[in-house]
Formats: sequence, C-alpha cells, structure tokens
Amino acid sequence: MKKIALISHGCAKNLVDSELILGLLSQNGYEITLDETESDIVIINTCSFIHDAEKESVDSILEMINEGKKVIIAGCLAQKHGKELKQAIPEISALIGTTDFTKIIDVLNSLDNGEDYIEKVTSNPNYIYPENIERQQITMGSSSYIKIADGCNYRCGYCIIPYLRGDYRSRKIEDIVNEAKSLVKKGVTEIILIAQDTTVYGIDLYKKPMLSELLKQLNQIENLGWIRIMYAYPTQMTDELLDTIASCDKVVKYVDIPLQHSHPDMLKRMNRPSFDYRPMIDNIRNRIPNVAIRTAFIVGYPGETEEEFNHLYDFVKDMKFNKMGVFEYSREKGTPSYSMKPQISKKVMHERFKKLMELQQGISKKVNESFIGKTLPCIIENFTDDGYVVARTQNDAPEVDGVVYIKTNEPLVPGDIENIKIVGCDEYDLIGEI
Repeated sequence: MKKIALISHGCAKNLVDSELILGLLSQNGYEITLDETESDIVIINTCSFIHDAEKESVDSILEMINEGKKVIIAGCLAQKHGKELKQAIPEISALIGTTDFTKIIDVLNSLDNGEDYIEKVTSNPNYIYPENIERQQITMGSSSYIKIADGCNYRCGYCIIPYLRGDYRSRKIEDIVNEAKSLVKKGVTEIILIAQDTTVYGIDLYKKPMLSELLKQLNQIENLGWIRIMYAYPTQMTDELLDTIASCDKVVKYVDIPLQHSHPDMLKRMNRPSFDYRPMIDNIRNRIPNVAIRTAFIVGYPGETEEEFNHLYDFVKDMKFNKMGVFEYSREKGTPSYSMKPQISKKVMHERFKKLMELQQGISKKVNESFIGKTLPCIIENFTDDGYVVARTQNDAPEVDGVVYIKTNEPLVPGDIENIKIVGCDEYDLIGEI
C-alpha cells in the first residue's frame, strides 16, 4: 500500500477540500500521512487569496521538491497560475484545479504508470460538493467545519475567489444535516457552517435564502452542542435570519459579518453594498440579546483618503465590535482593484492598520472586563504544558478569536461544555475557574 502525504494551506474552506481528498484516497486503499518525510508523493493543497498566502504555499512546494518528493499541487494556486506555475517550477508532477480534486486518483494512477506530468485544471471552475466521499478529519477536536456552499456570485474589487472557484453552489439541506449527524456521532460538539457567504445559502437550489431553515433542522440534532455561522453578508441580515439565530438554542449568539469599510464611497469602489451600516448593527443587537459581533475591515484600498479612513475609525469607535480583524490591502493580479489609482503606500497602510488595531484593543479589553464575575458556558478544547485548560465561550470562534484559560485540578474532557466563572482577562483572552 502506498503512503501519500498531504499539506493543507489557507482557509477552513480549503481544509474541508483537503479532508475530502484524504477521504477519496482512503476509499481507494491509499495509506495517508500528515508527516511528509514518510512518503515519496506529497499533495499540497494551496491558497492564493493574497500574496502572503501564495508565498507560504510556494515555499512549501519548493521545500518538498528540494527533499526529492513528487509534488502534486492542488487548489487555488494551481487554478490561478496553471501553466505559469509549471514553467516557474518544472519539477512539479501534477496540477489539480479548485474544482478538480476528485480526479486525484486518476492523477496518481497516471504517475504510477510513468507519466512525468499531469494537468487537471478546469478553466471555468464550477464547484459541486462530492457527497459520496466521507471526509477524513485532519483536526478531529471539539469543533468541525461544514462547507454548506462554495463559489461566489459577488465581485468585490479586492477578491480573486470567484475567478478561482466559480459561481455560488449550495449543497442540499438533507446532505448537510446528514453530515452534521455523522460528525456528532464521531464526537464533535460544535459545527461551524462556512461558505464564501453563508447567508445567501440555498438561493441557487431553492430560489430563496434557506439558512434559517437549515439552522432550524440542525438545531434538532440530538447531542449536538453548538452551531456557529461564519461569513455573513450585509444585505442578507434579514429579520427572519436574526430571529432564527435568537430562537434556536444550539445556535451560538455570534454574528461574523465582514463589513470591509464604513464610508459609502469606499464601499462603492470596493463593489460592496454601500449603505449606512449602523442601523443594521443596532438591529442585530436588538433582535439577538447579548450577541457578539465579529467583523473585518480593509485599510489602504486604492483611493482611500484620510477622511475616509477617519470615517472608518469613528465607526469602529462608536460600534464597539466584540471582535475585529484588520487587513492591509493586498494588490492581486486579476482583481478589479489591481489597476485602480492611486495605490496607497505600504507605510500609510501600516499606520492605519496599527491605529485601528490599537483602538480595537481598548474596546476588546472593556468587552472582556464586562464578563468578569459572570459564569459562561465554555467548550473545552485542550491543555497547555503549564497546567491550564484551554476553552472557548460562545463568543469565540476557533483560530480567529480568544480563548479562556482555566486553572483547575478537575479532570475536564475536550468537547464537553462546562460552566466557567470568569475571574480575569487581557485584551483578547479570558481567565476562568470552575
């Protein structure tokens, strides 16, 4: 039996694809390892969202080639650069596009039969989730992601994703519910719904957004602890959806809604919904008591004036988001903003990034201080070397938000949800005890 190694880069959506690749390999009798030293063939599932992500993927490719491995490139980098990538790194054995990963067995067979190079990159990607493959979880912890759709119908000015993954494609409700049930049987406590935009889920299949209906059905699954939704879109925050989040007891009261900017002119240039976001934020808070709102902004998008940045700064100051990410604009070939003028200097961009992050640190500290003395349900994650239990509240998504450090001698089990008293905090994390 041949051993195949896999390295996965990029977002949670890419991670699900990596797990589907592993599932396909497993179904076809391959032995899988995440330790590349044990295998002659390495599949690298790459990310191409921004330059830094590309660089990380390319470094990984070069490292494996230098170690004498046969390297198969899957995912966004293969889709974006195709033949250019093969020309730049001739040692690559195969390229597989974002929607072609189900052809991995054909590719391996061809390599076995002595072919030097195989390319499976569909020029017009069209993502259809392979329901017949059982994912092999790379990270089998208390939480697991479920991809409810892929592709995107929006054309935001800075984003390459629609060109790499095609238009929006939803999975059927029953397929998602079945996957959630099988994850719960494997011991998963929290499922996290992901897509390029979760809130428009179902519109292609059912002719209307169906996230509310999906949540209601998932909420009925026995032994499931929490349901979390990531990547909401401003125009889809309907009262129906907000009321569903509020009323379903397993759906965490957490809204992740990347707004990208606040100034209407900037939003127009970004090709984003351009309206005053304040009433929408107020409405989310009114309809979902104690909701935690996470958002993300881009600074230094082409043409961003000092006045527009100050508008964003004041907006953040007033809205007091529970969680916030800030990204410095990354100029990507193939996106509408690539040729926009004026491009903002790296120095100005970084100053704006720092200014916004410092503001948010203060807000985040105050938010965290408000929990001191309260008892919150927390999902147990793992343990540190120095004797702390690491957990998360409902307000914290894994890998992007804070954690709760608990000092206790009690035997806590990863995946269990425990009531934890919060006794301290810093800007991002909480300290708790049982």
